[in-house]
This record gives sequence, structure tokens and C-alpha cells, in this order.
Amino acid sequence: MSTSRRNLPPLNALRAFEAAGRQLNFRAASDELGVTQGAVAQQIRLLEEHLGMSLFQRMPRGVALTPQGASYLSEMTRAFDTLCKATARLHNRADAVTISVTPTFATKVLIPQLSLLKSALPGVELRTIATEAVSDFDRDQVDIAVRQTRPPFGASQEAHLLFRHDLVLVGSPHLLGQHQHPLTREQIGGLPLLHDSYNHWPRFFGIVETLPGAVFNQTTLALDAALAGQGVAISCRAFVQADLDAGRLIEICPAGFSVGSDFYLVRKRSSHLRETVDAVWAWAVENWTVSDSLSLSRQALPSQREGSSKKT
Repeated sequence: MSTSRRNLPPLNALRAFEAAGRQLNFRAASDELGVTQGAVAQQIRLLEEHLGMSLFQRMPRGVALTPQGASYLSEMTRAFDTLCKATARLHNRADAVTISVTPTFATKVLIPQLSLLKSALPGVELRTIATEAVSDFDRDQVDIAVRQTRPPFGASQEAHLLFRHDLVLVGSPHLLGQHQHPLTREQIGGLPLLHDSYNHWPRFFGIVETLPGAVFNQTTLALDAALAGQGVAISCRAFVQADLDAGRLIEICPAGFSVGSDFYLVRKRSSHLRETVDAVWAWAVENWTVSDSLSLSRQALPSQREGSSKKT
């Protein structure tokens, strides 16, 4: 028994085969697993080499299982179902929901509203993973994710748009108080600039060279520096709206460009979703969704329109 287990194929190869065999489509399998289509094909080739037989027939349009592949798929699907059920029983209590969010979303949106979520759903234990990495819902045992992404989404995923990635320039009143608004592009360039990993400043100024200023690996750190009066940051409006409303930050102007991706609530489609996951999903949709009309109305404030026109 121990010898045969040492000779088992790699788990990643088995996962790629099971997904591709169930979908009969390498692209659909890649969407489900969150990897490239080429990675799926490579894993299946490795599996076929390991087993010494073909599991798929490559056809002009798509693939089909060989008789050996069809038999193997039936057993693999049953085995993965057993593993999923065992892992769920071990790690997931019925009232626990794991949500994966970006670090800035965690700091600026999720954490300030934890008490509201707890009051609305007192029986739910929320487990939070803060990461920029794309989640594999099964491997990482994640129920819901918030990601900066764009359509299309795989057939195995359900997605809901939370808010547009509406970029604005912000700074502390202590830094900007002596300046008369709106600021010109030259005046903005004379202020300390705070950089994050997205590096939006060259695009704002229409240049390619590196600009001076403090550099942070996360947007939330750049915003903390802006709140401390250390410089000007570029951020998604949703992450600074509470600070703008409270007067802790001042909006200088819209960034004037789009990055082409927005923030979505995402989860794996399933006919067996737990009630607690549904409850957290519904709460997030209700409390974290920012309508386009609200976002557009904020962009159209007279002072912002005037400032934006002087900077284009």
C-alpha cells in the first residue's frame, strides 16, 4: 500500500485532469482552477506520461475522453468529492465563513464595518484573508472573495460589481490648507508624491520617467502617509470616501484615467451553498455596493469639474 501511494501522480495533475474531464474543455477547466489553459494542458500531459496512456483524444474542436480516461475520471471525481467533504468537516464550522479581500479593502472597507456585520449576522464567524493573490476557492477553502478584476468570469464563478475603480488624488488638510483650490498640475507636481505598487503618477503627469517620493508596496500604507500629512496619494474613491466625508482628507481632483478593472464580489457557483455563506454574500452586496450614479454625481461636483478642466 505504501509503495503504491508513493507512485501516485501529482495532485495538481489530477486536479487538472478531473476539471478538464468533467468540463470536456481545457479553457473551462483553466477558468475553474484559476490557471492558464496552457498550464492545464501541461499538467494533463504530465499525468498521461506518468500513467503511460492517453486519457484524452485531441480532436479538431475540443477533446474527448478515451475509455481509460472516462473510467479514471469517474474514480477521480468521487475521490475529490470525498476529499472536499472531509476537509469541510474538519476546517469549516457551519457558522464560519472565510472571505478573501485585498489588504486595502480589508483596512478601508471591511474592518470599519465589522461591527455592523456582526450585528446583522450575530451567528456568523467571519474569517478574513487579506491578500492580492487570486484565490482558489477549493484549495484555499475560501467562500467569498473581493478582487480588483474585470469580466468575463468563468462559468463556475458568480460575480457582483461592488464599485468602479474611480481614482482620485487626495491629501491632508494640513498639507493642502495653504494652497488655493483648484490646484494646477504644476502645483500638484511640487507637492510630496506618495507612490504605491500601482505607480499611477507617471500616467497622471503623462510621462514615463520615475518620479521622486516615498514608495509603499500597498495602497493602504500610502493612504496612511497621506492622512499623516506626508504627501499626496492616488486611490480608489471608495477607499477614501469615509476620510473625505470626515474631513481627514481633501480631494484634489479626479485622476482623469481608468485602469480598466473594478472591484467585484466573487464566489464559486454551487448547488450546495451554506446558508451562512448566502447571508454574508447578501449583506456584502447590500452594504458594499456603490451605484454608478452616486459615483458619477461625486465626480461632477462643480469645483472638481473646474479643477479637472484646468489639468487636461
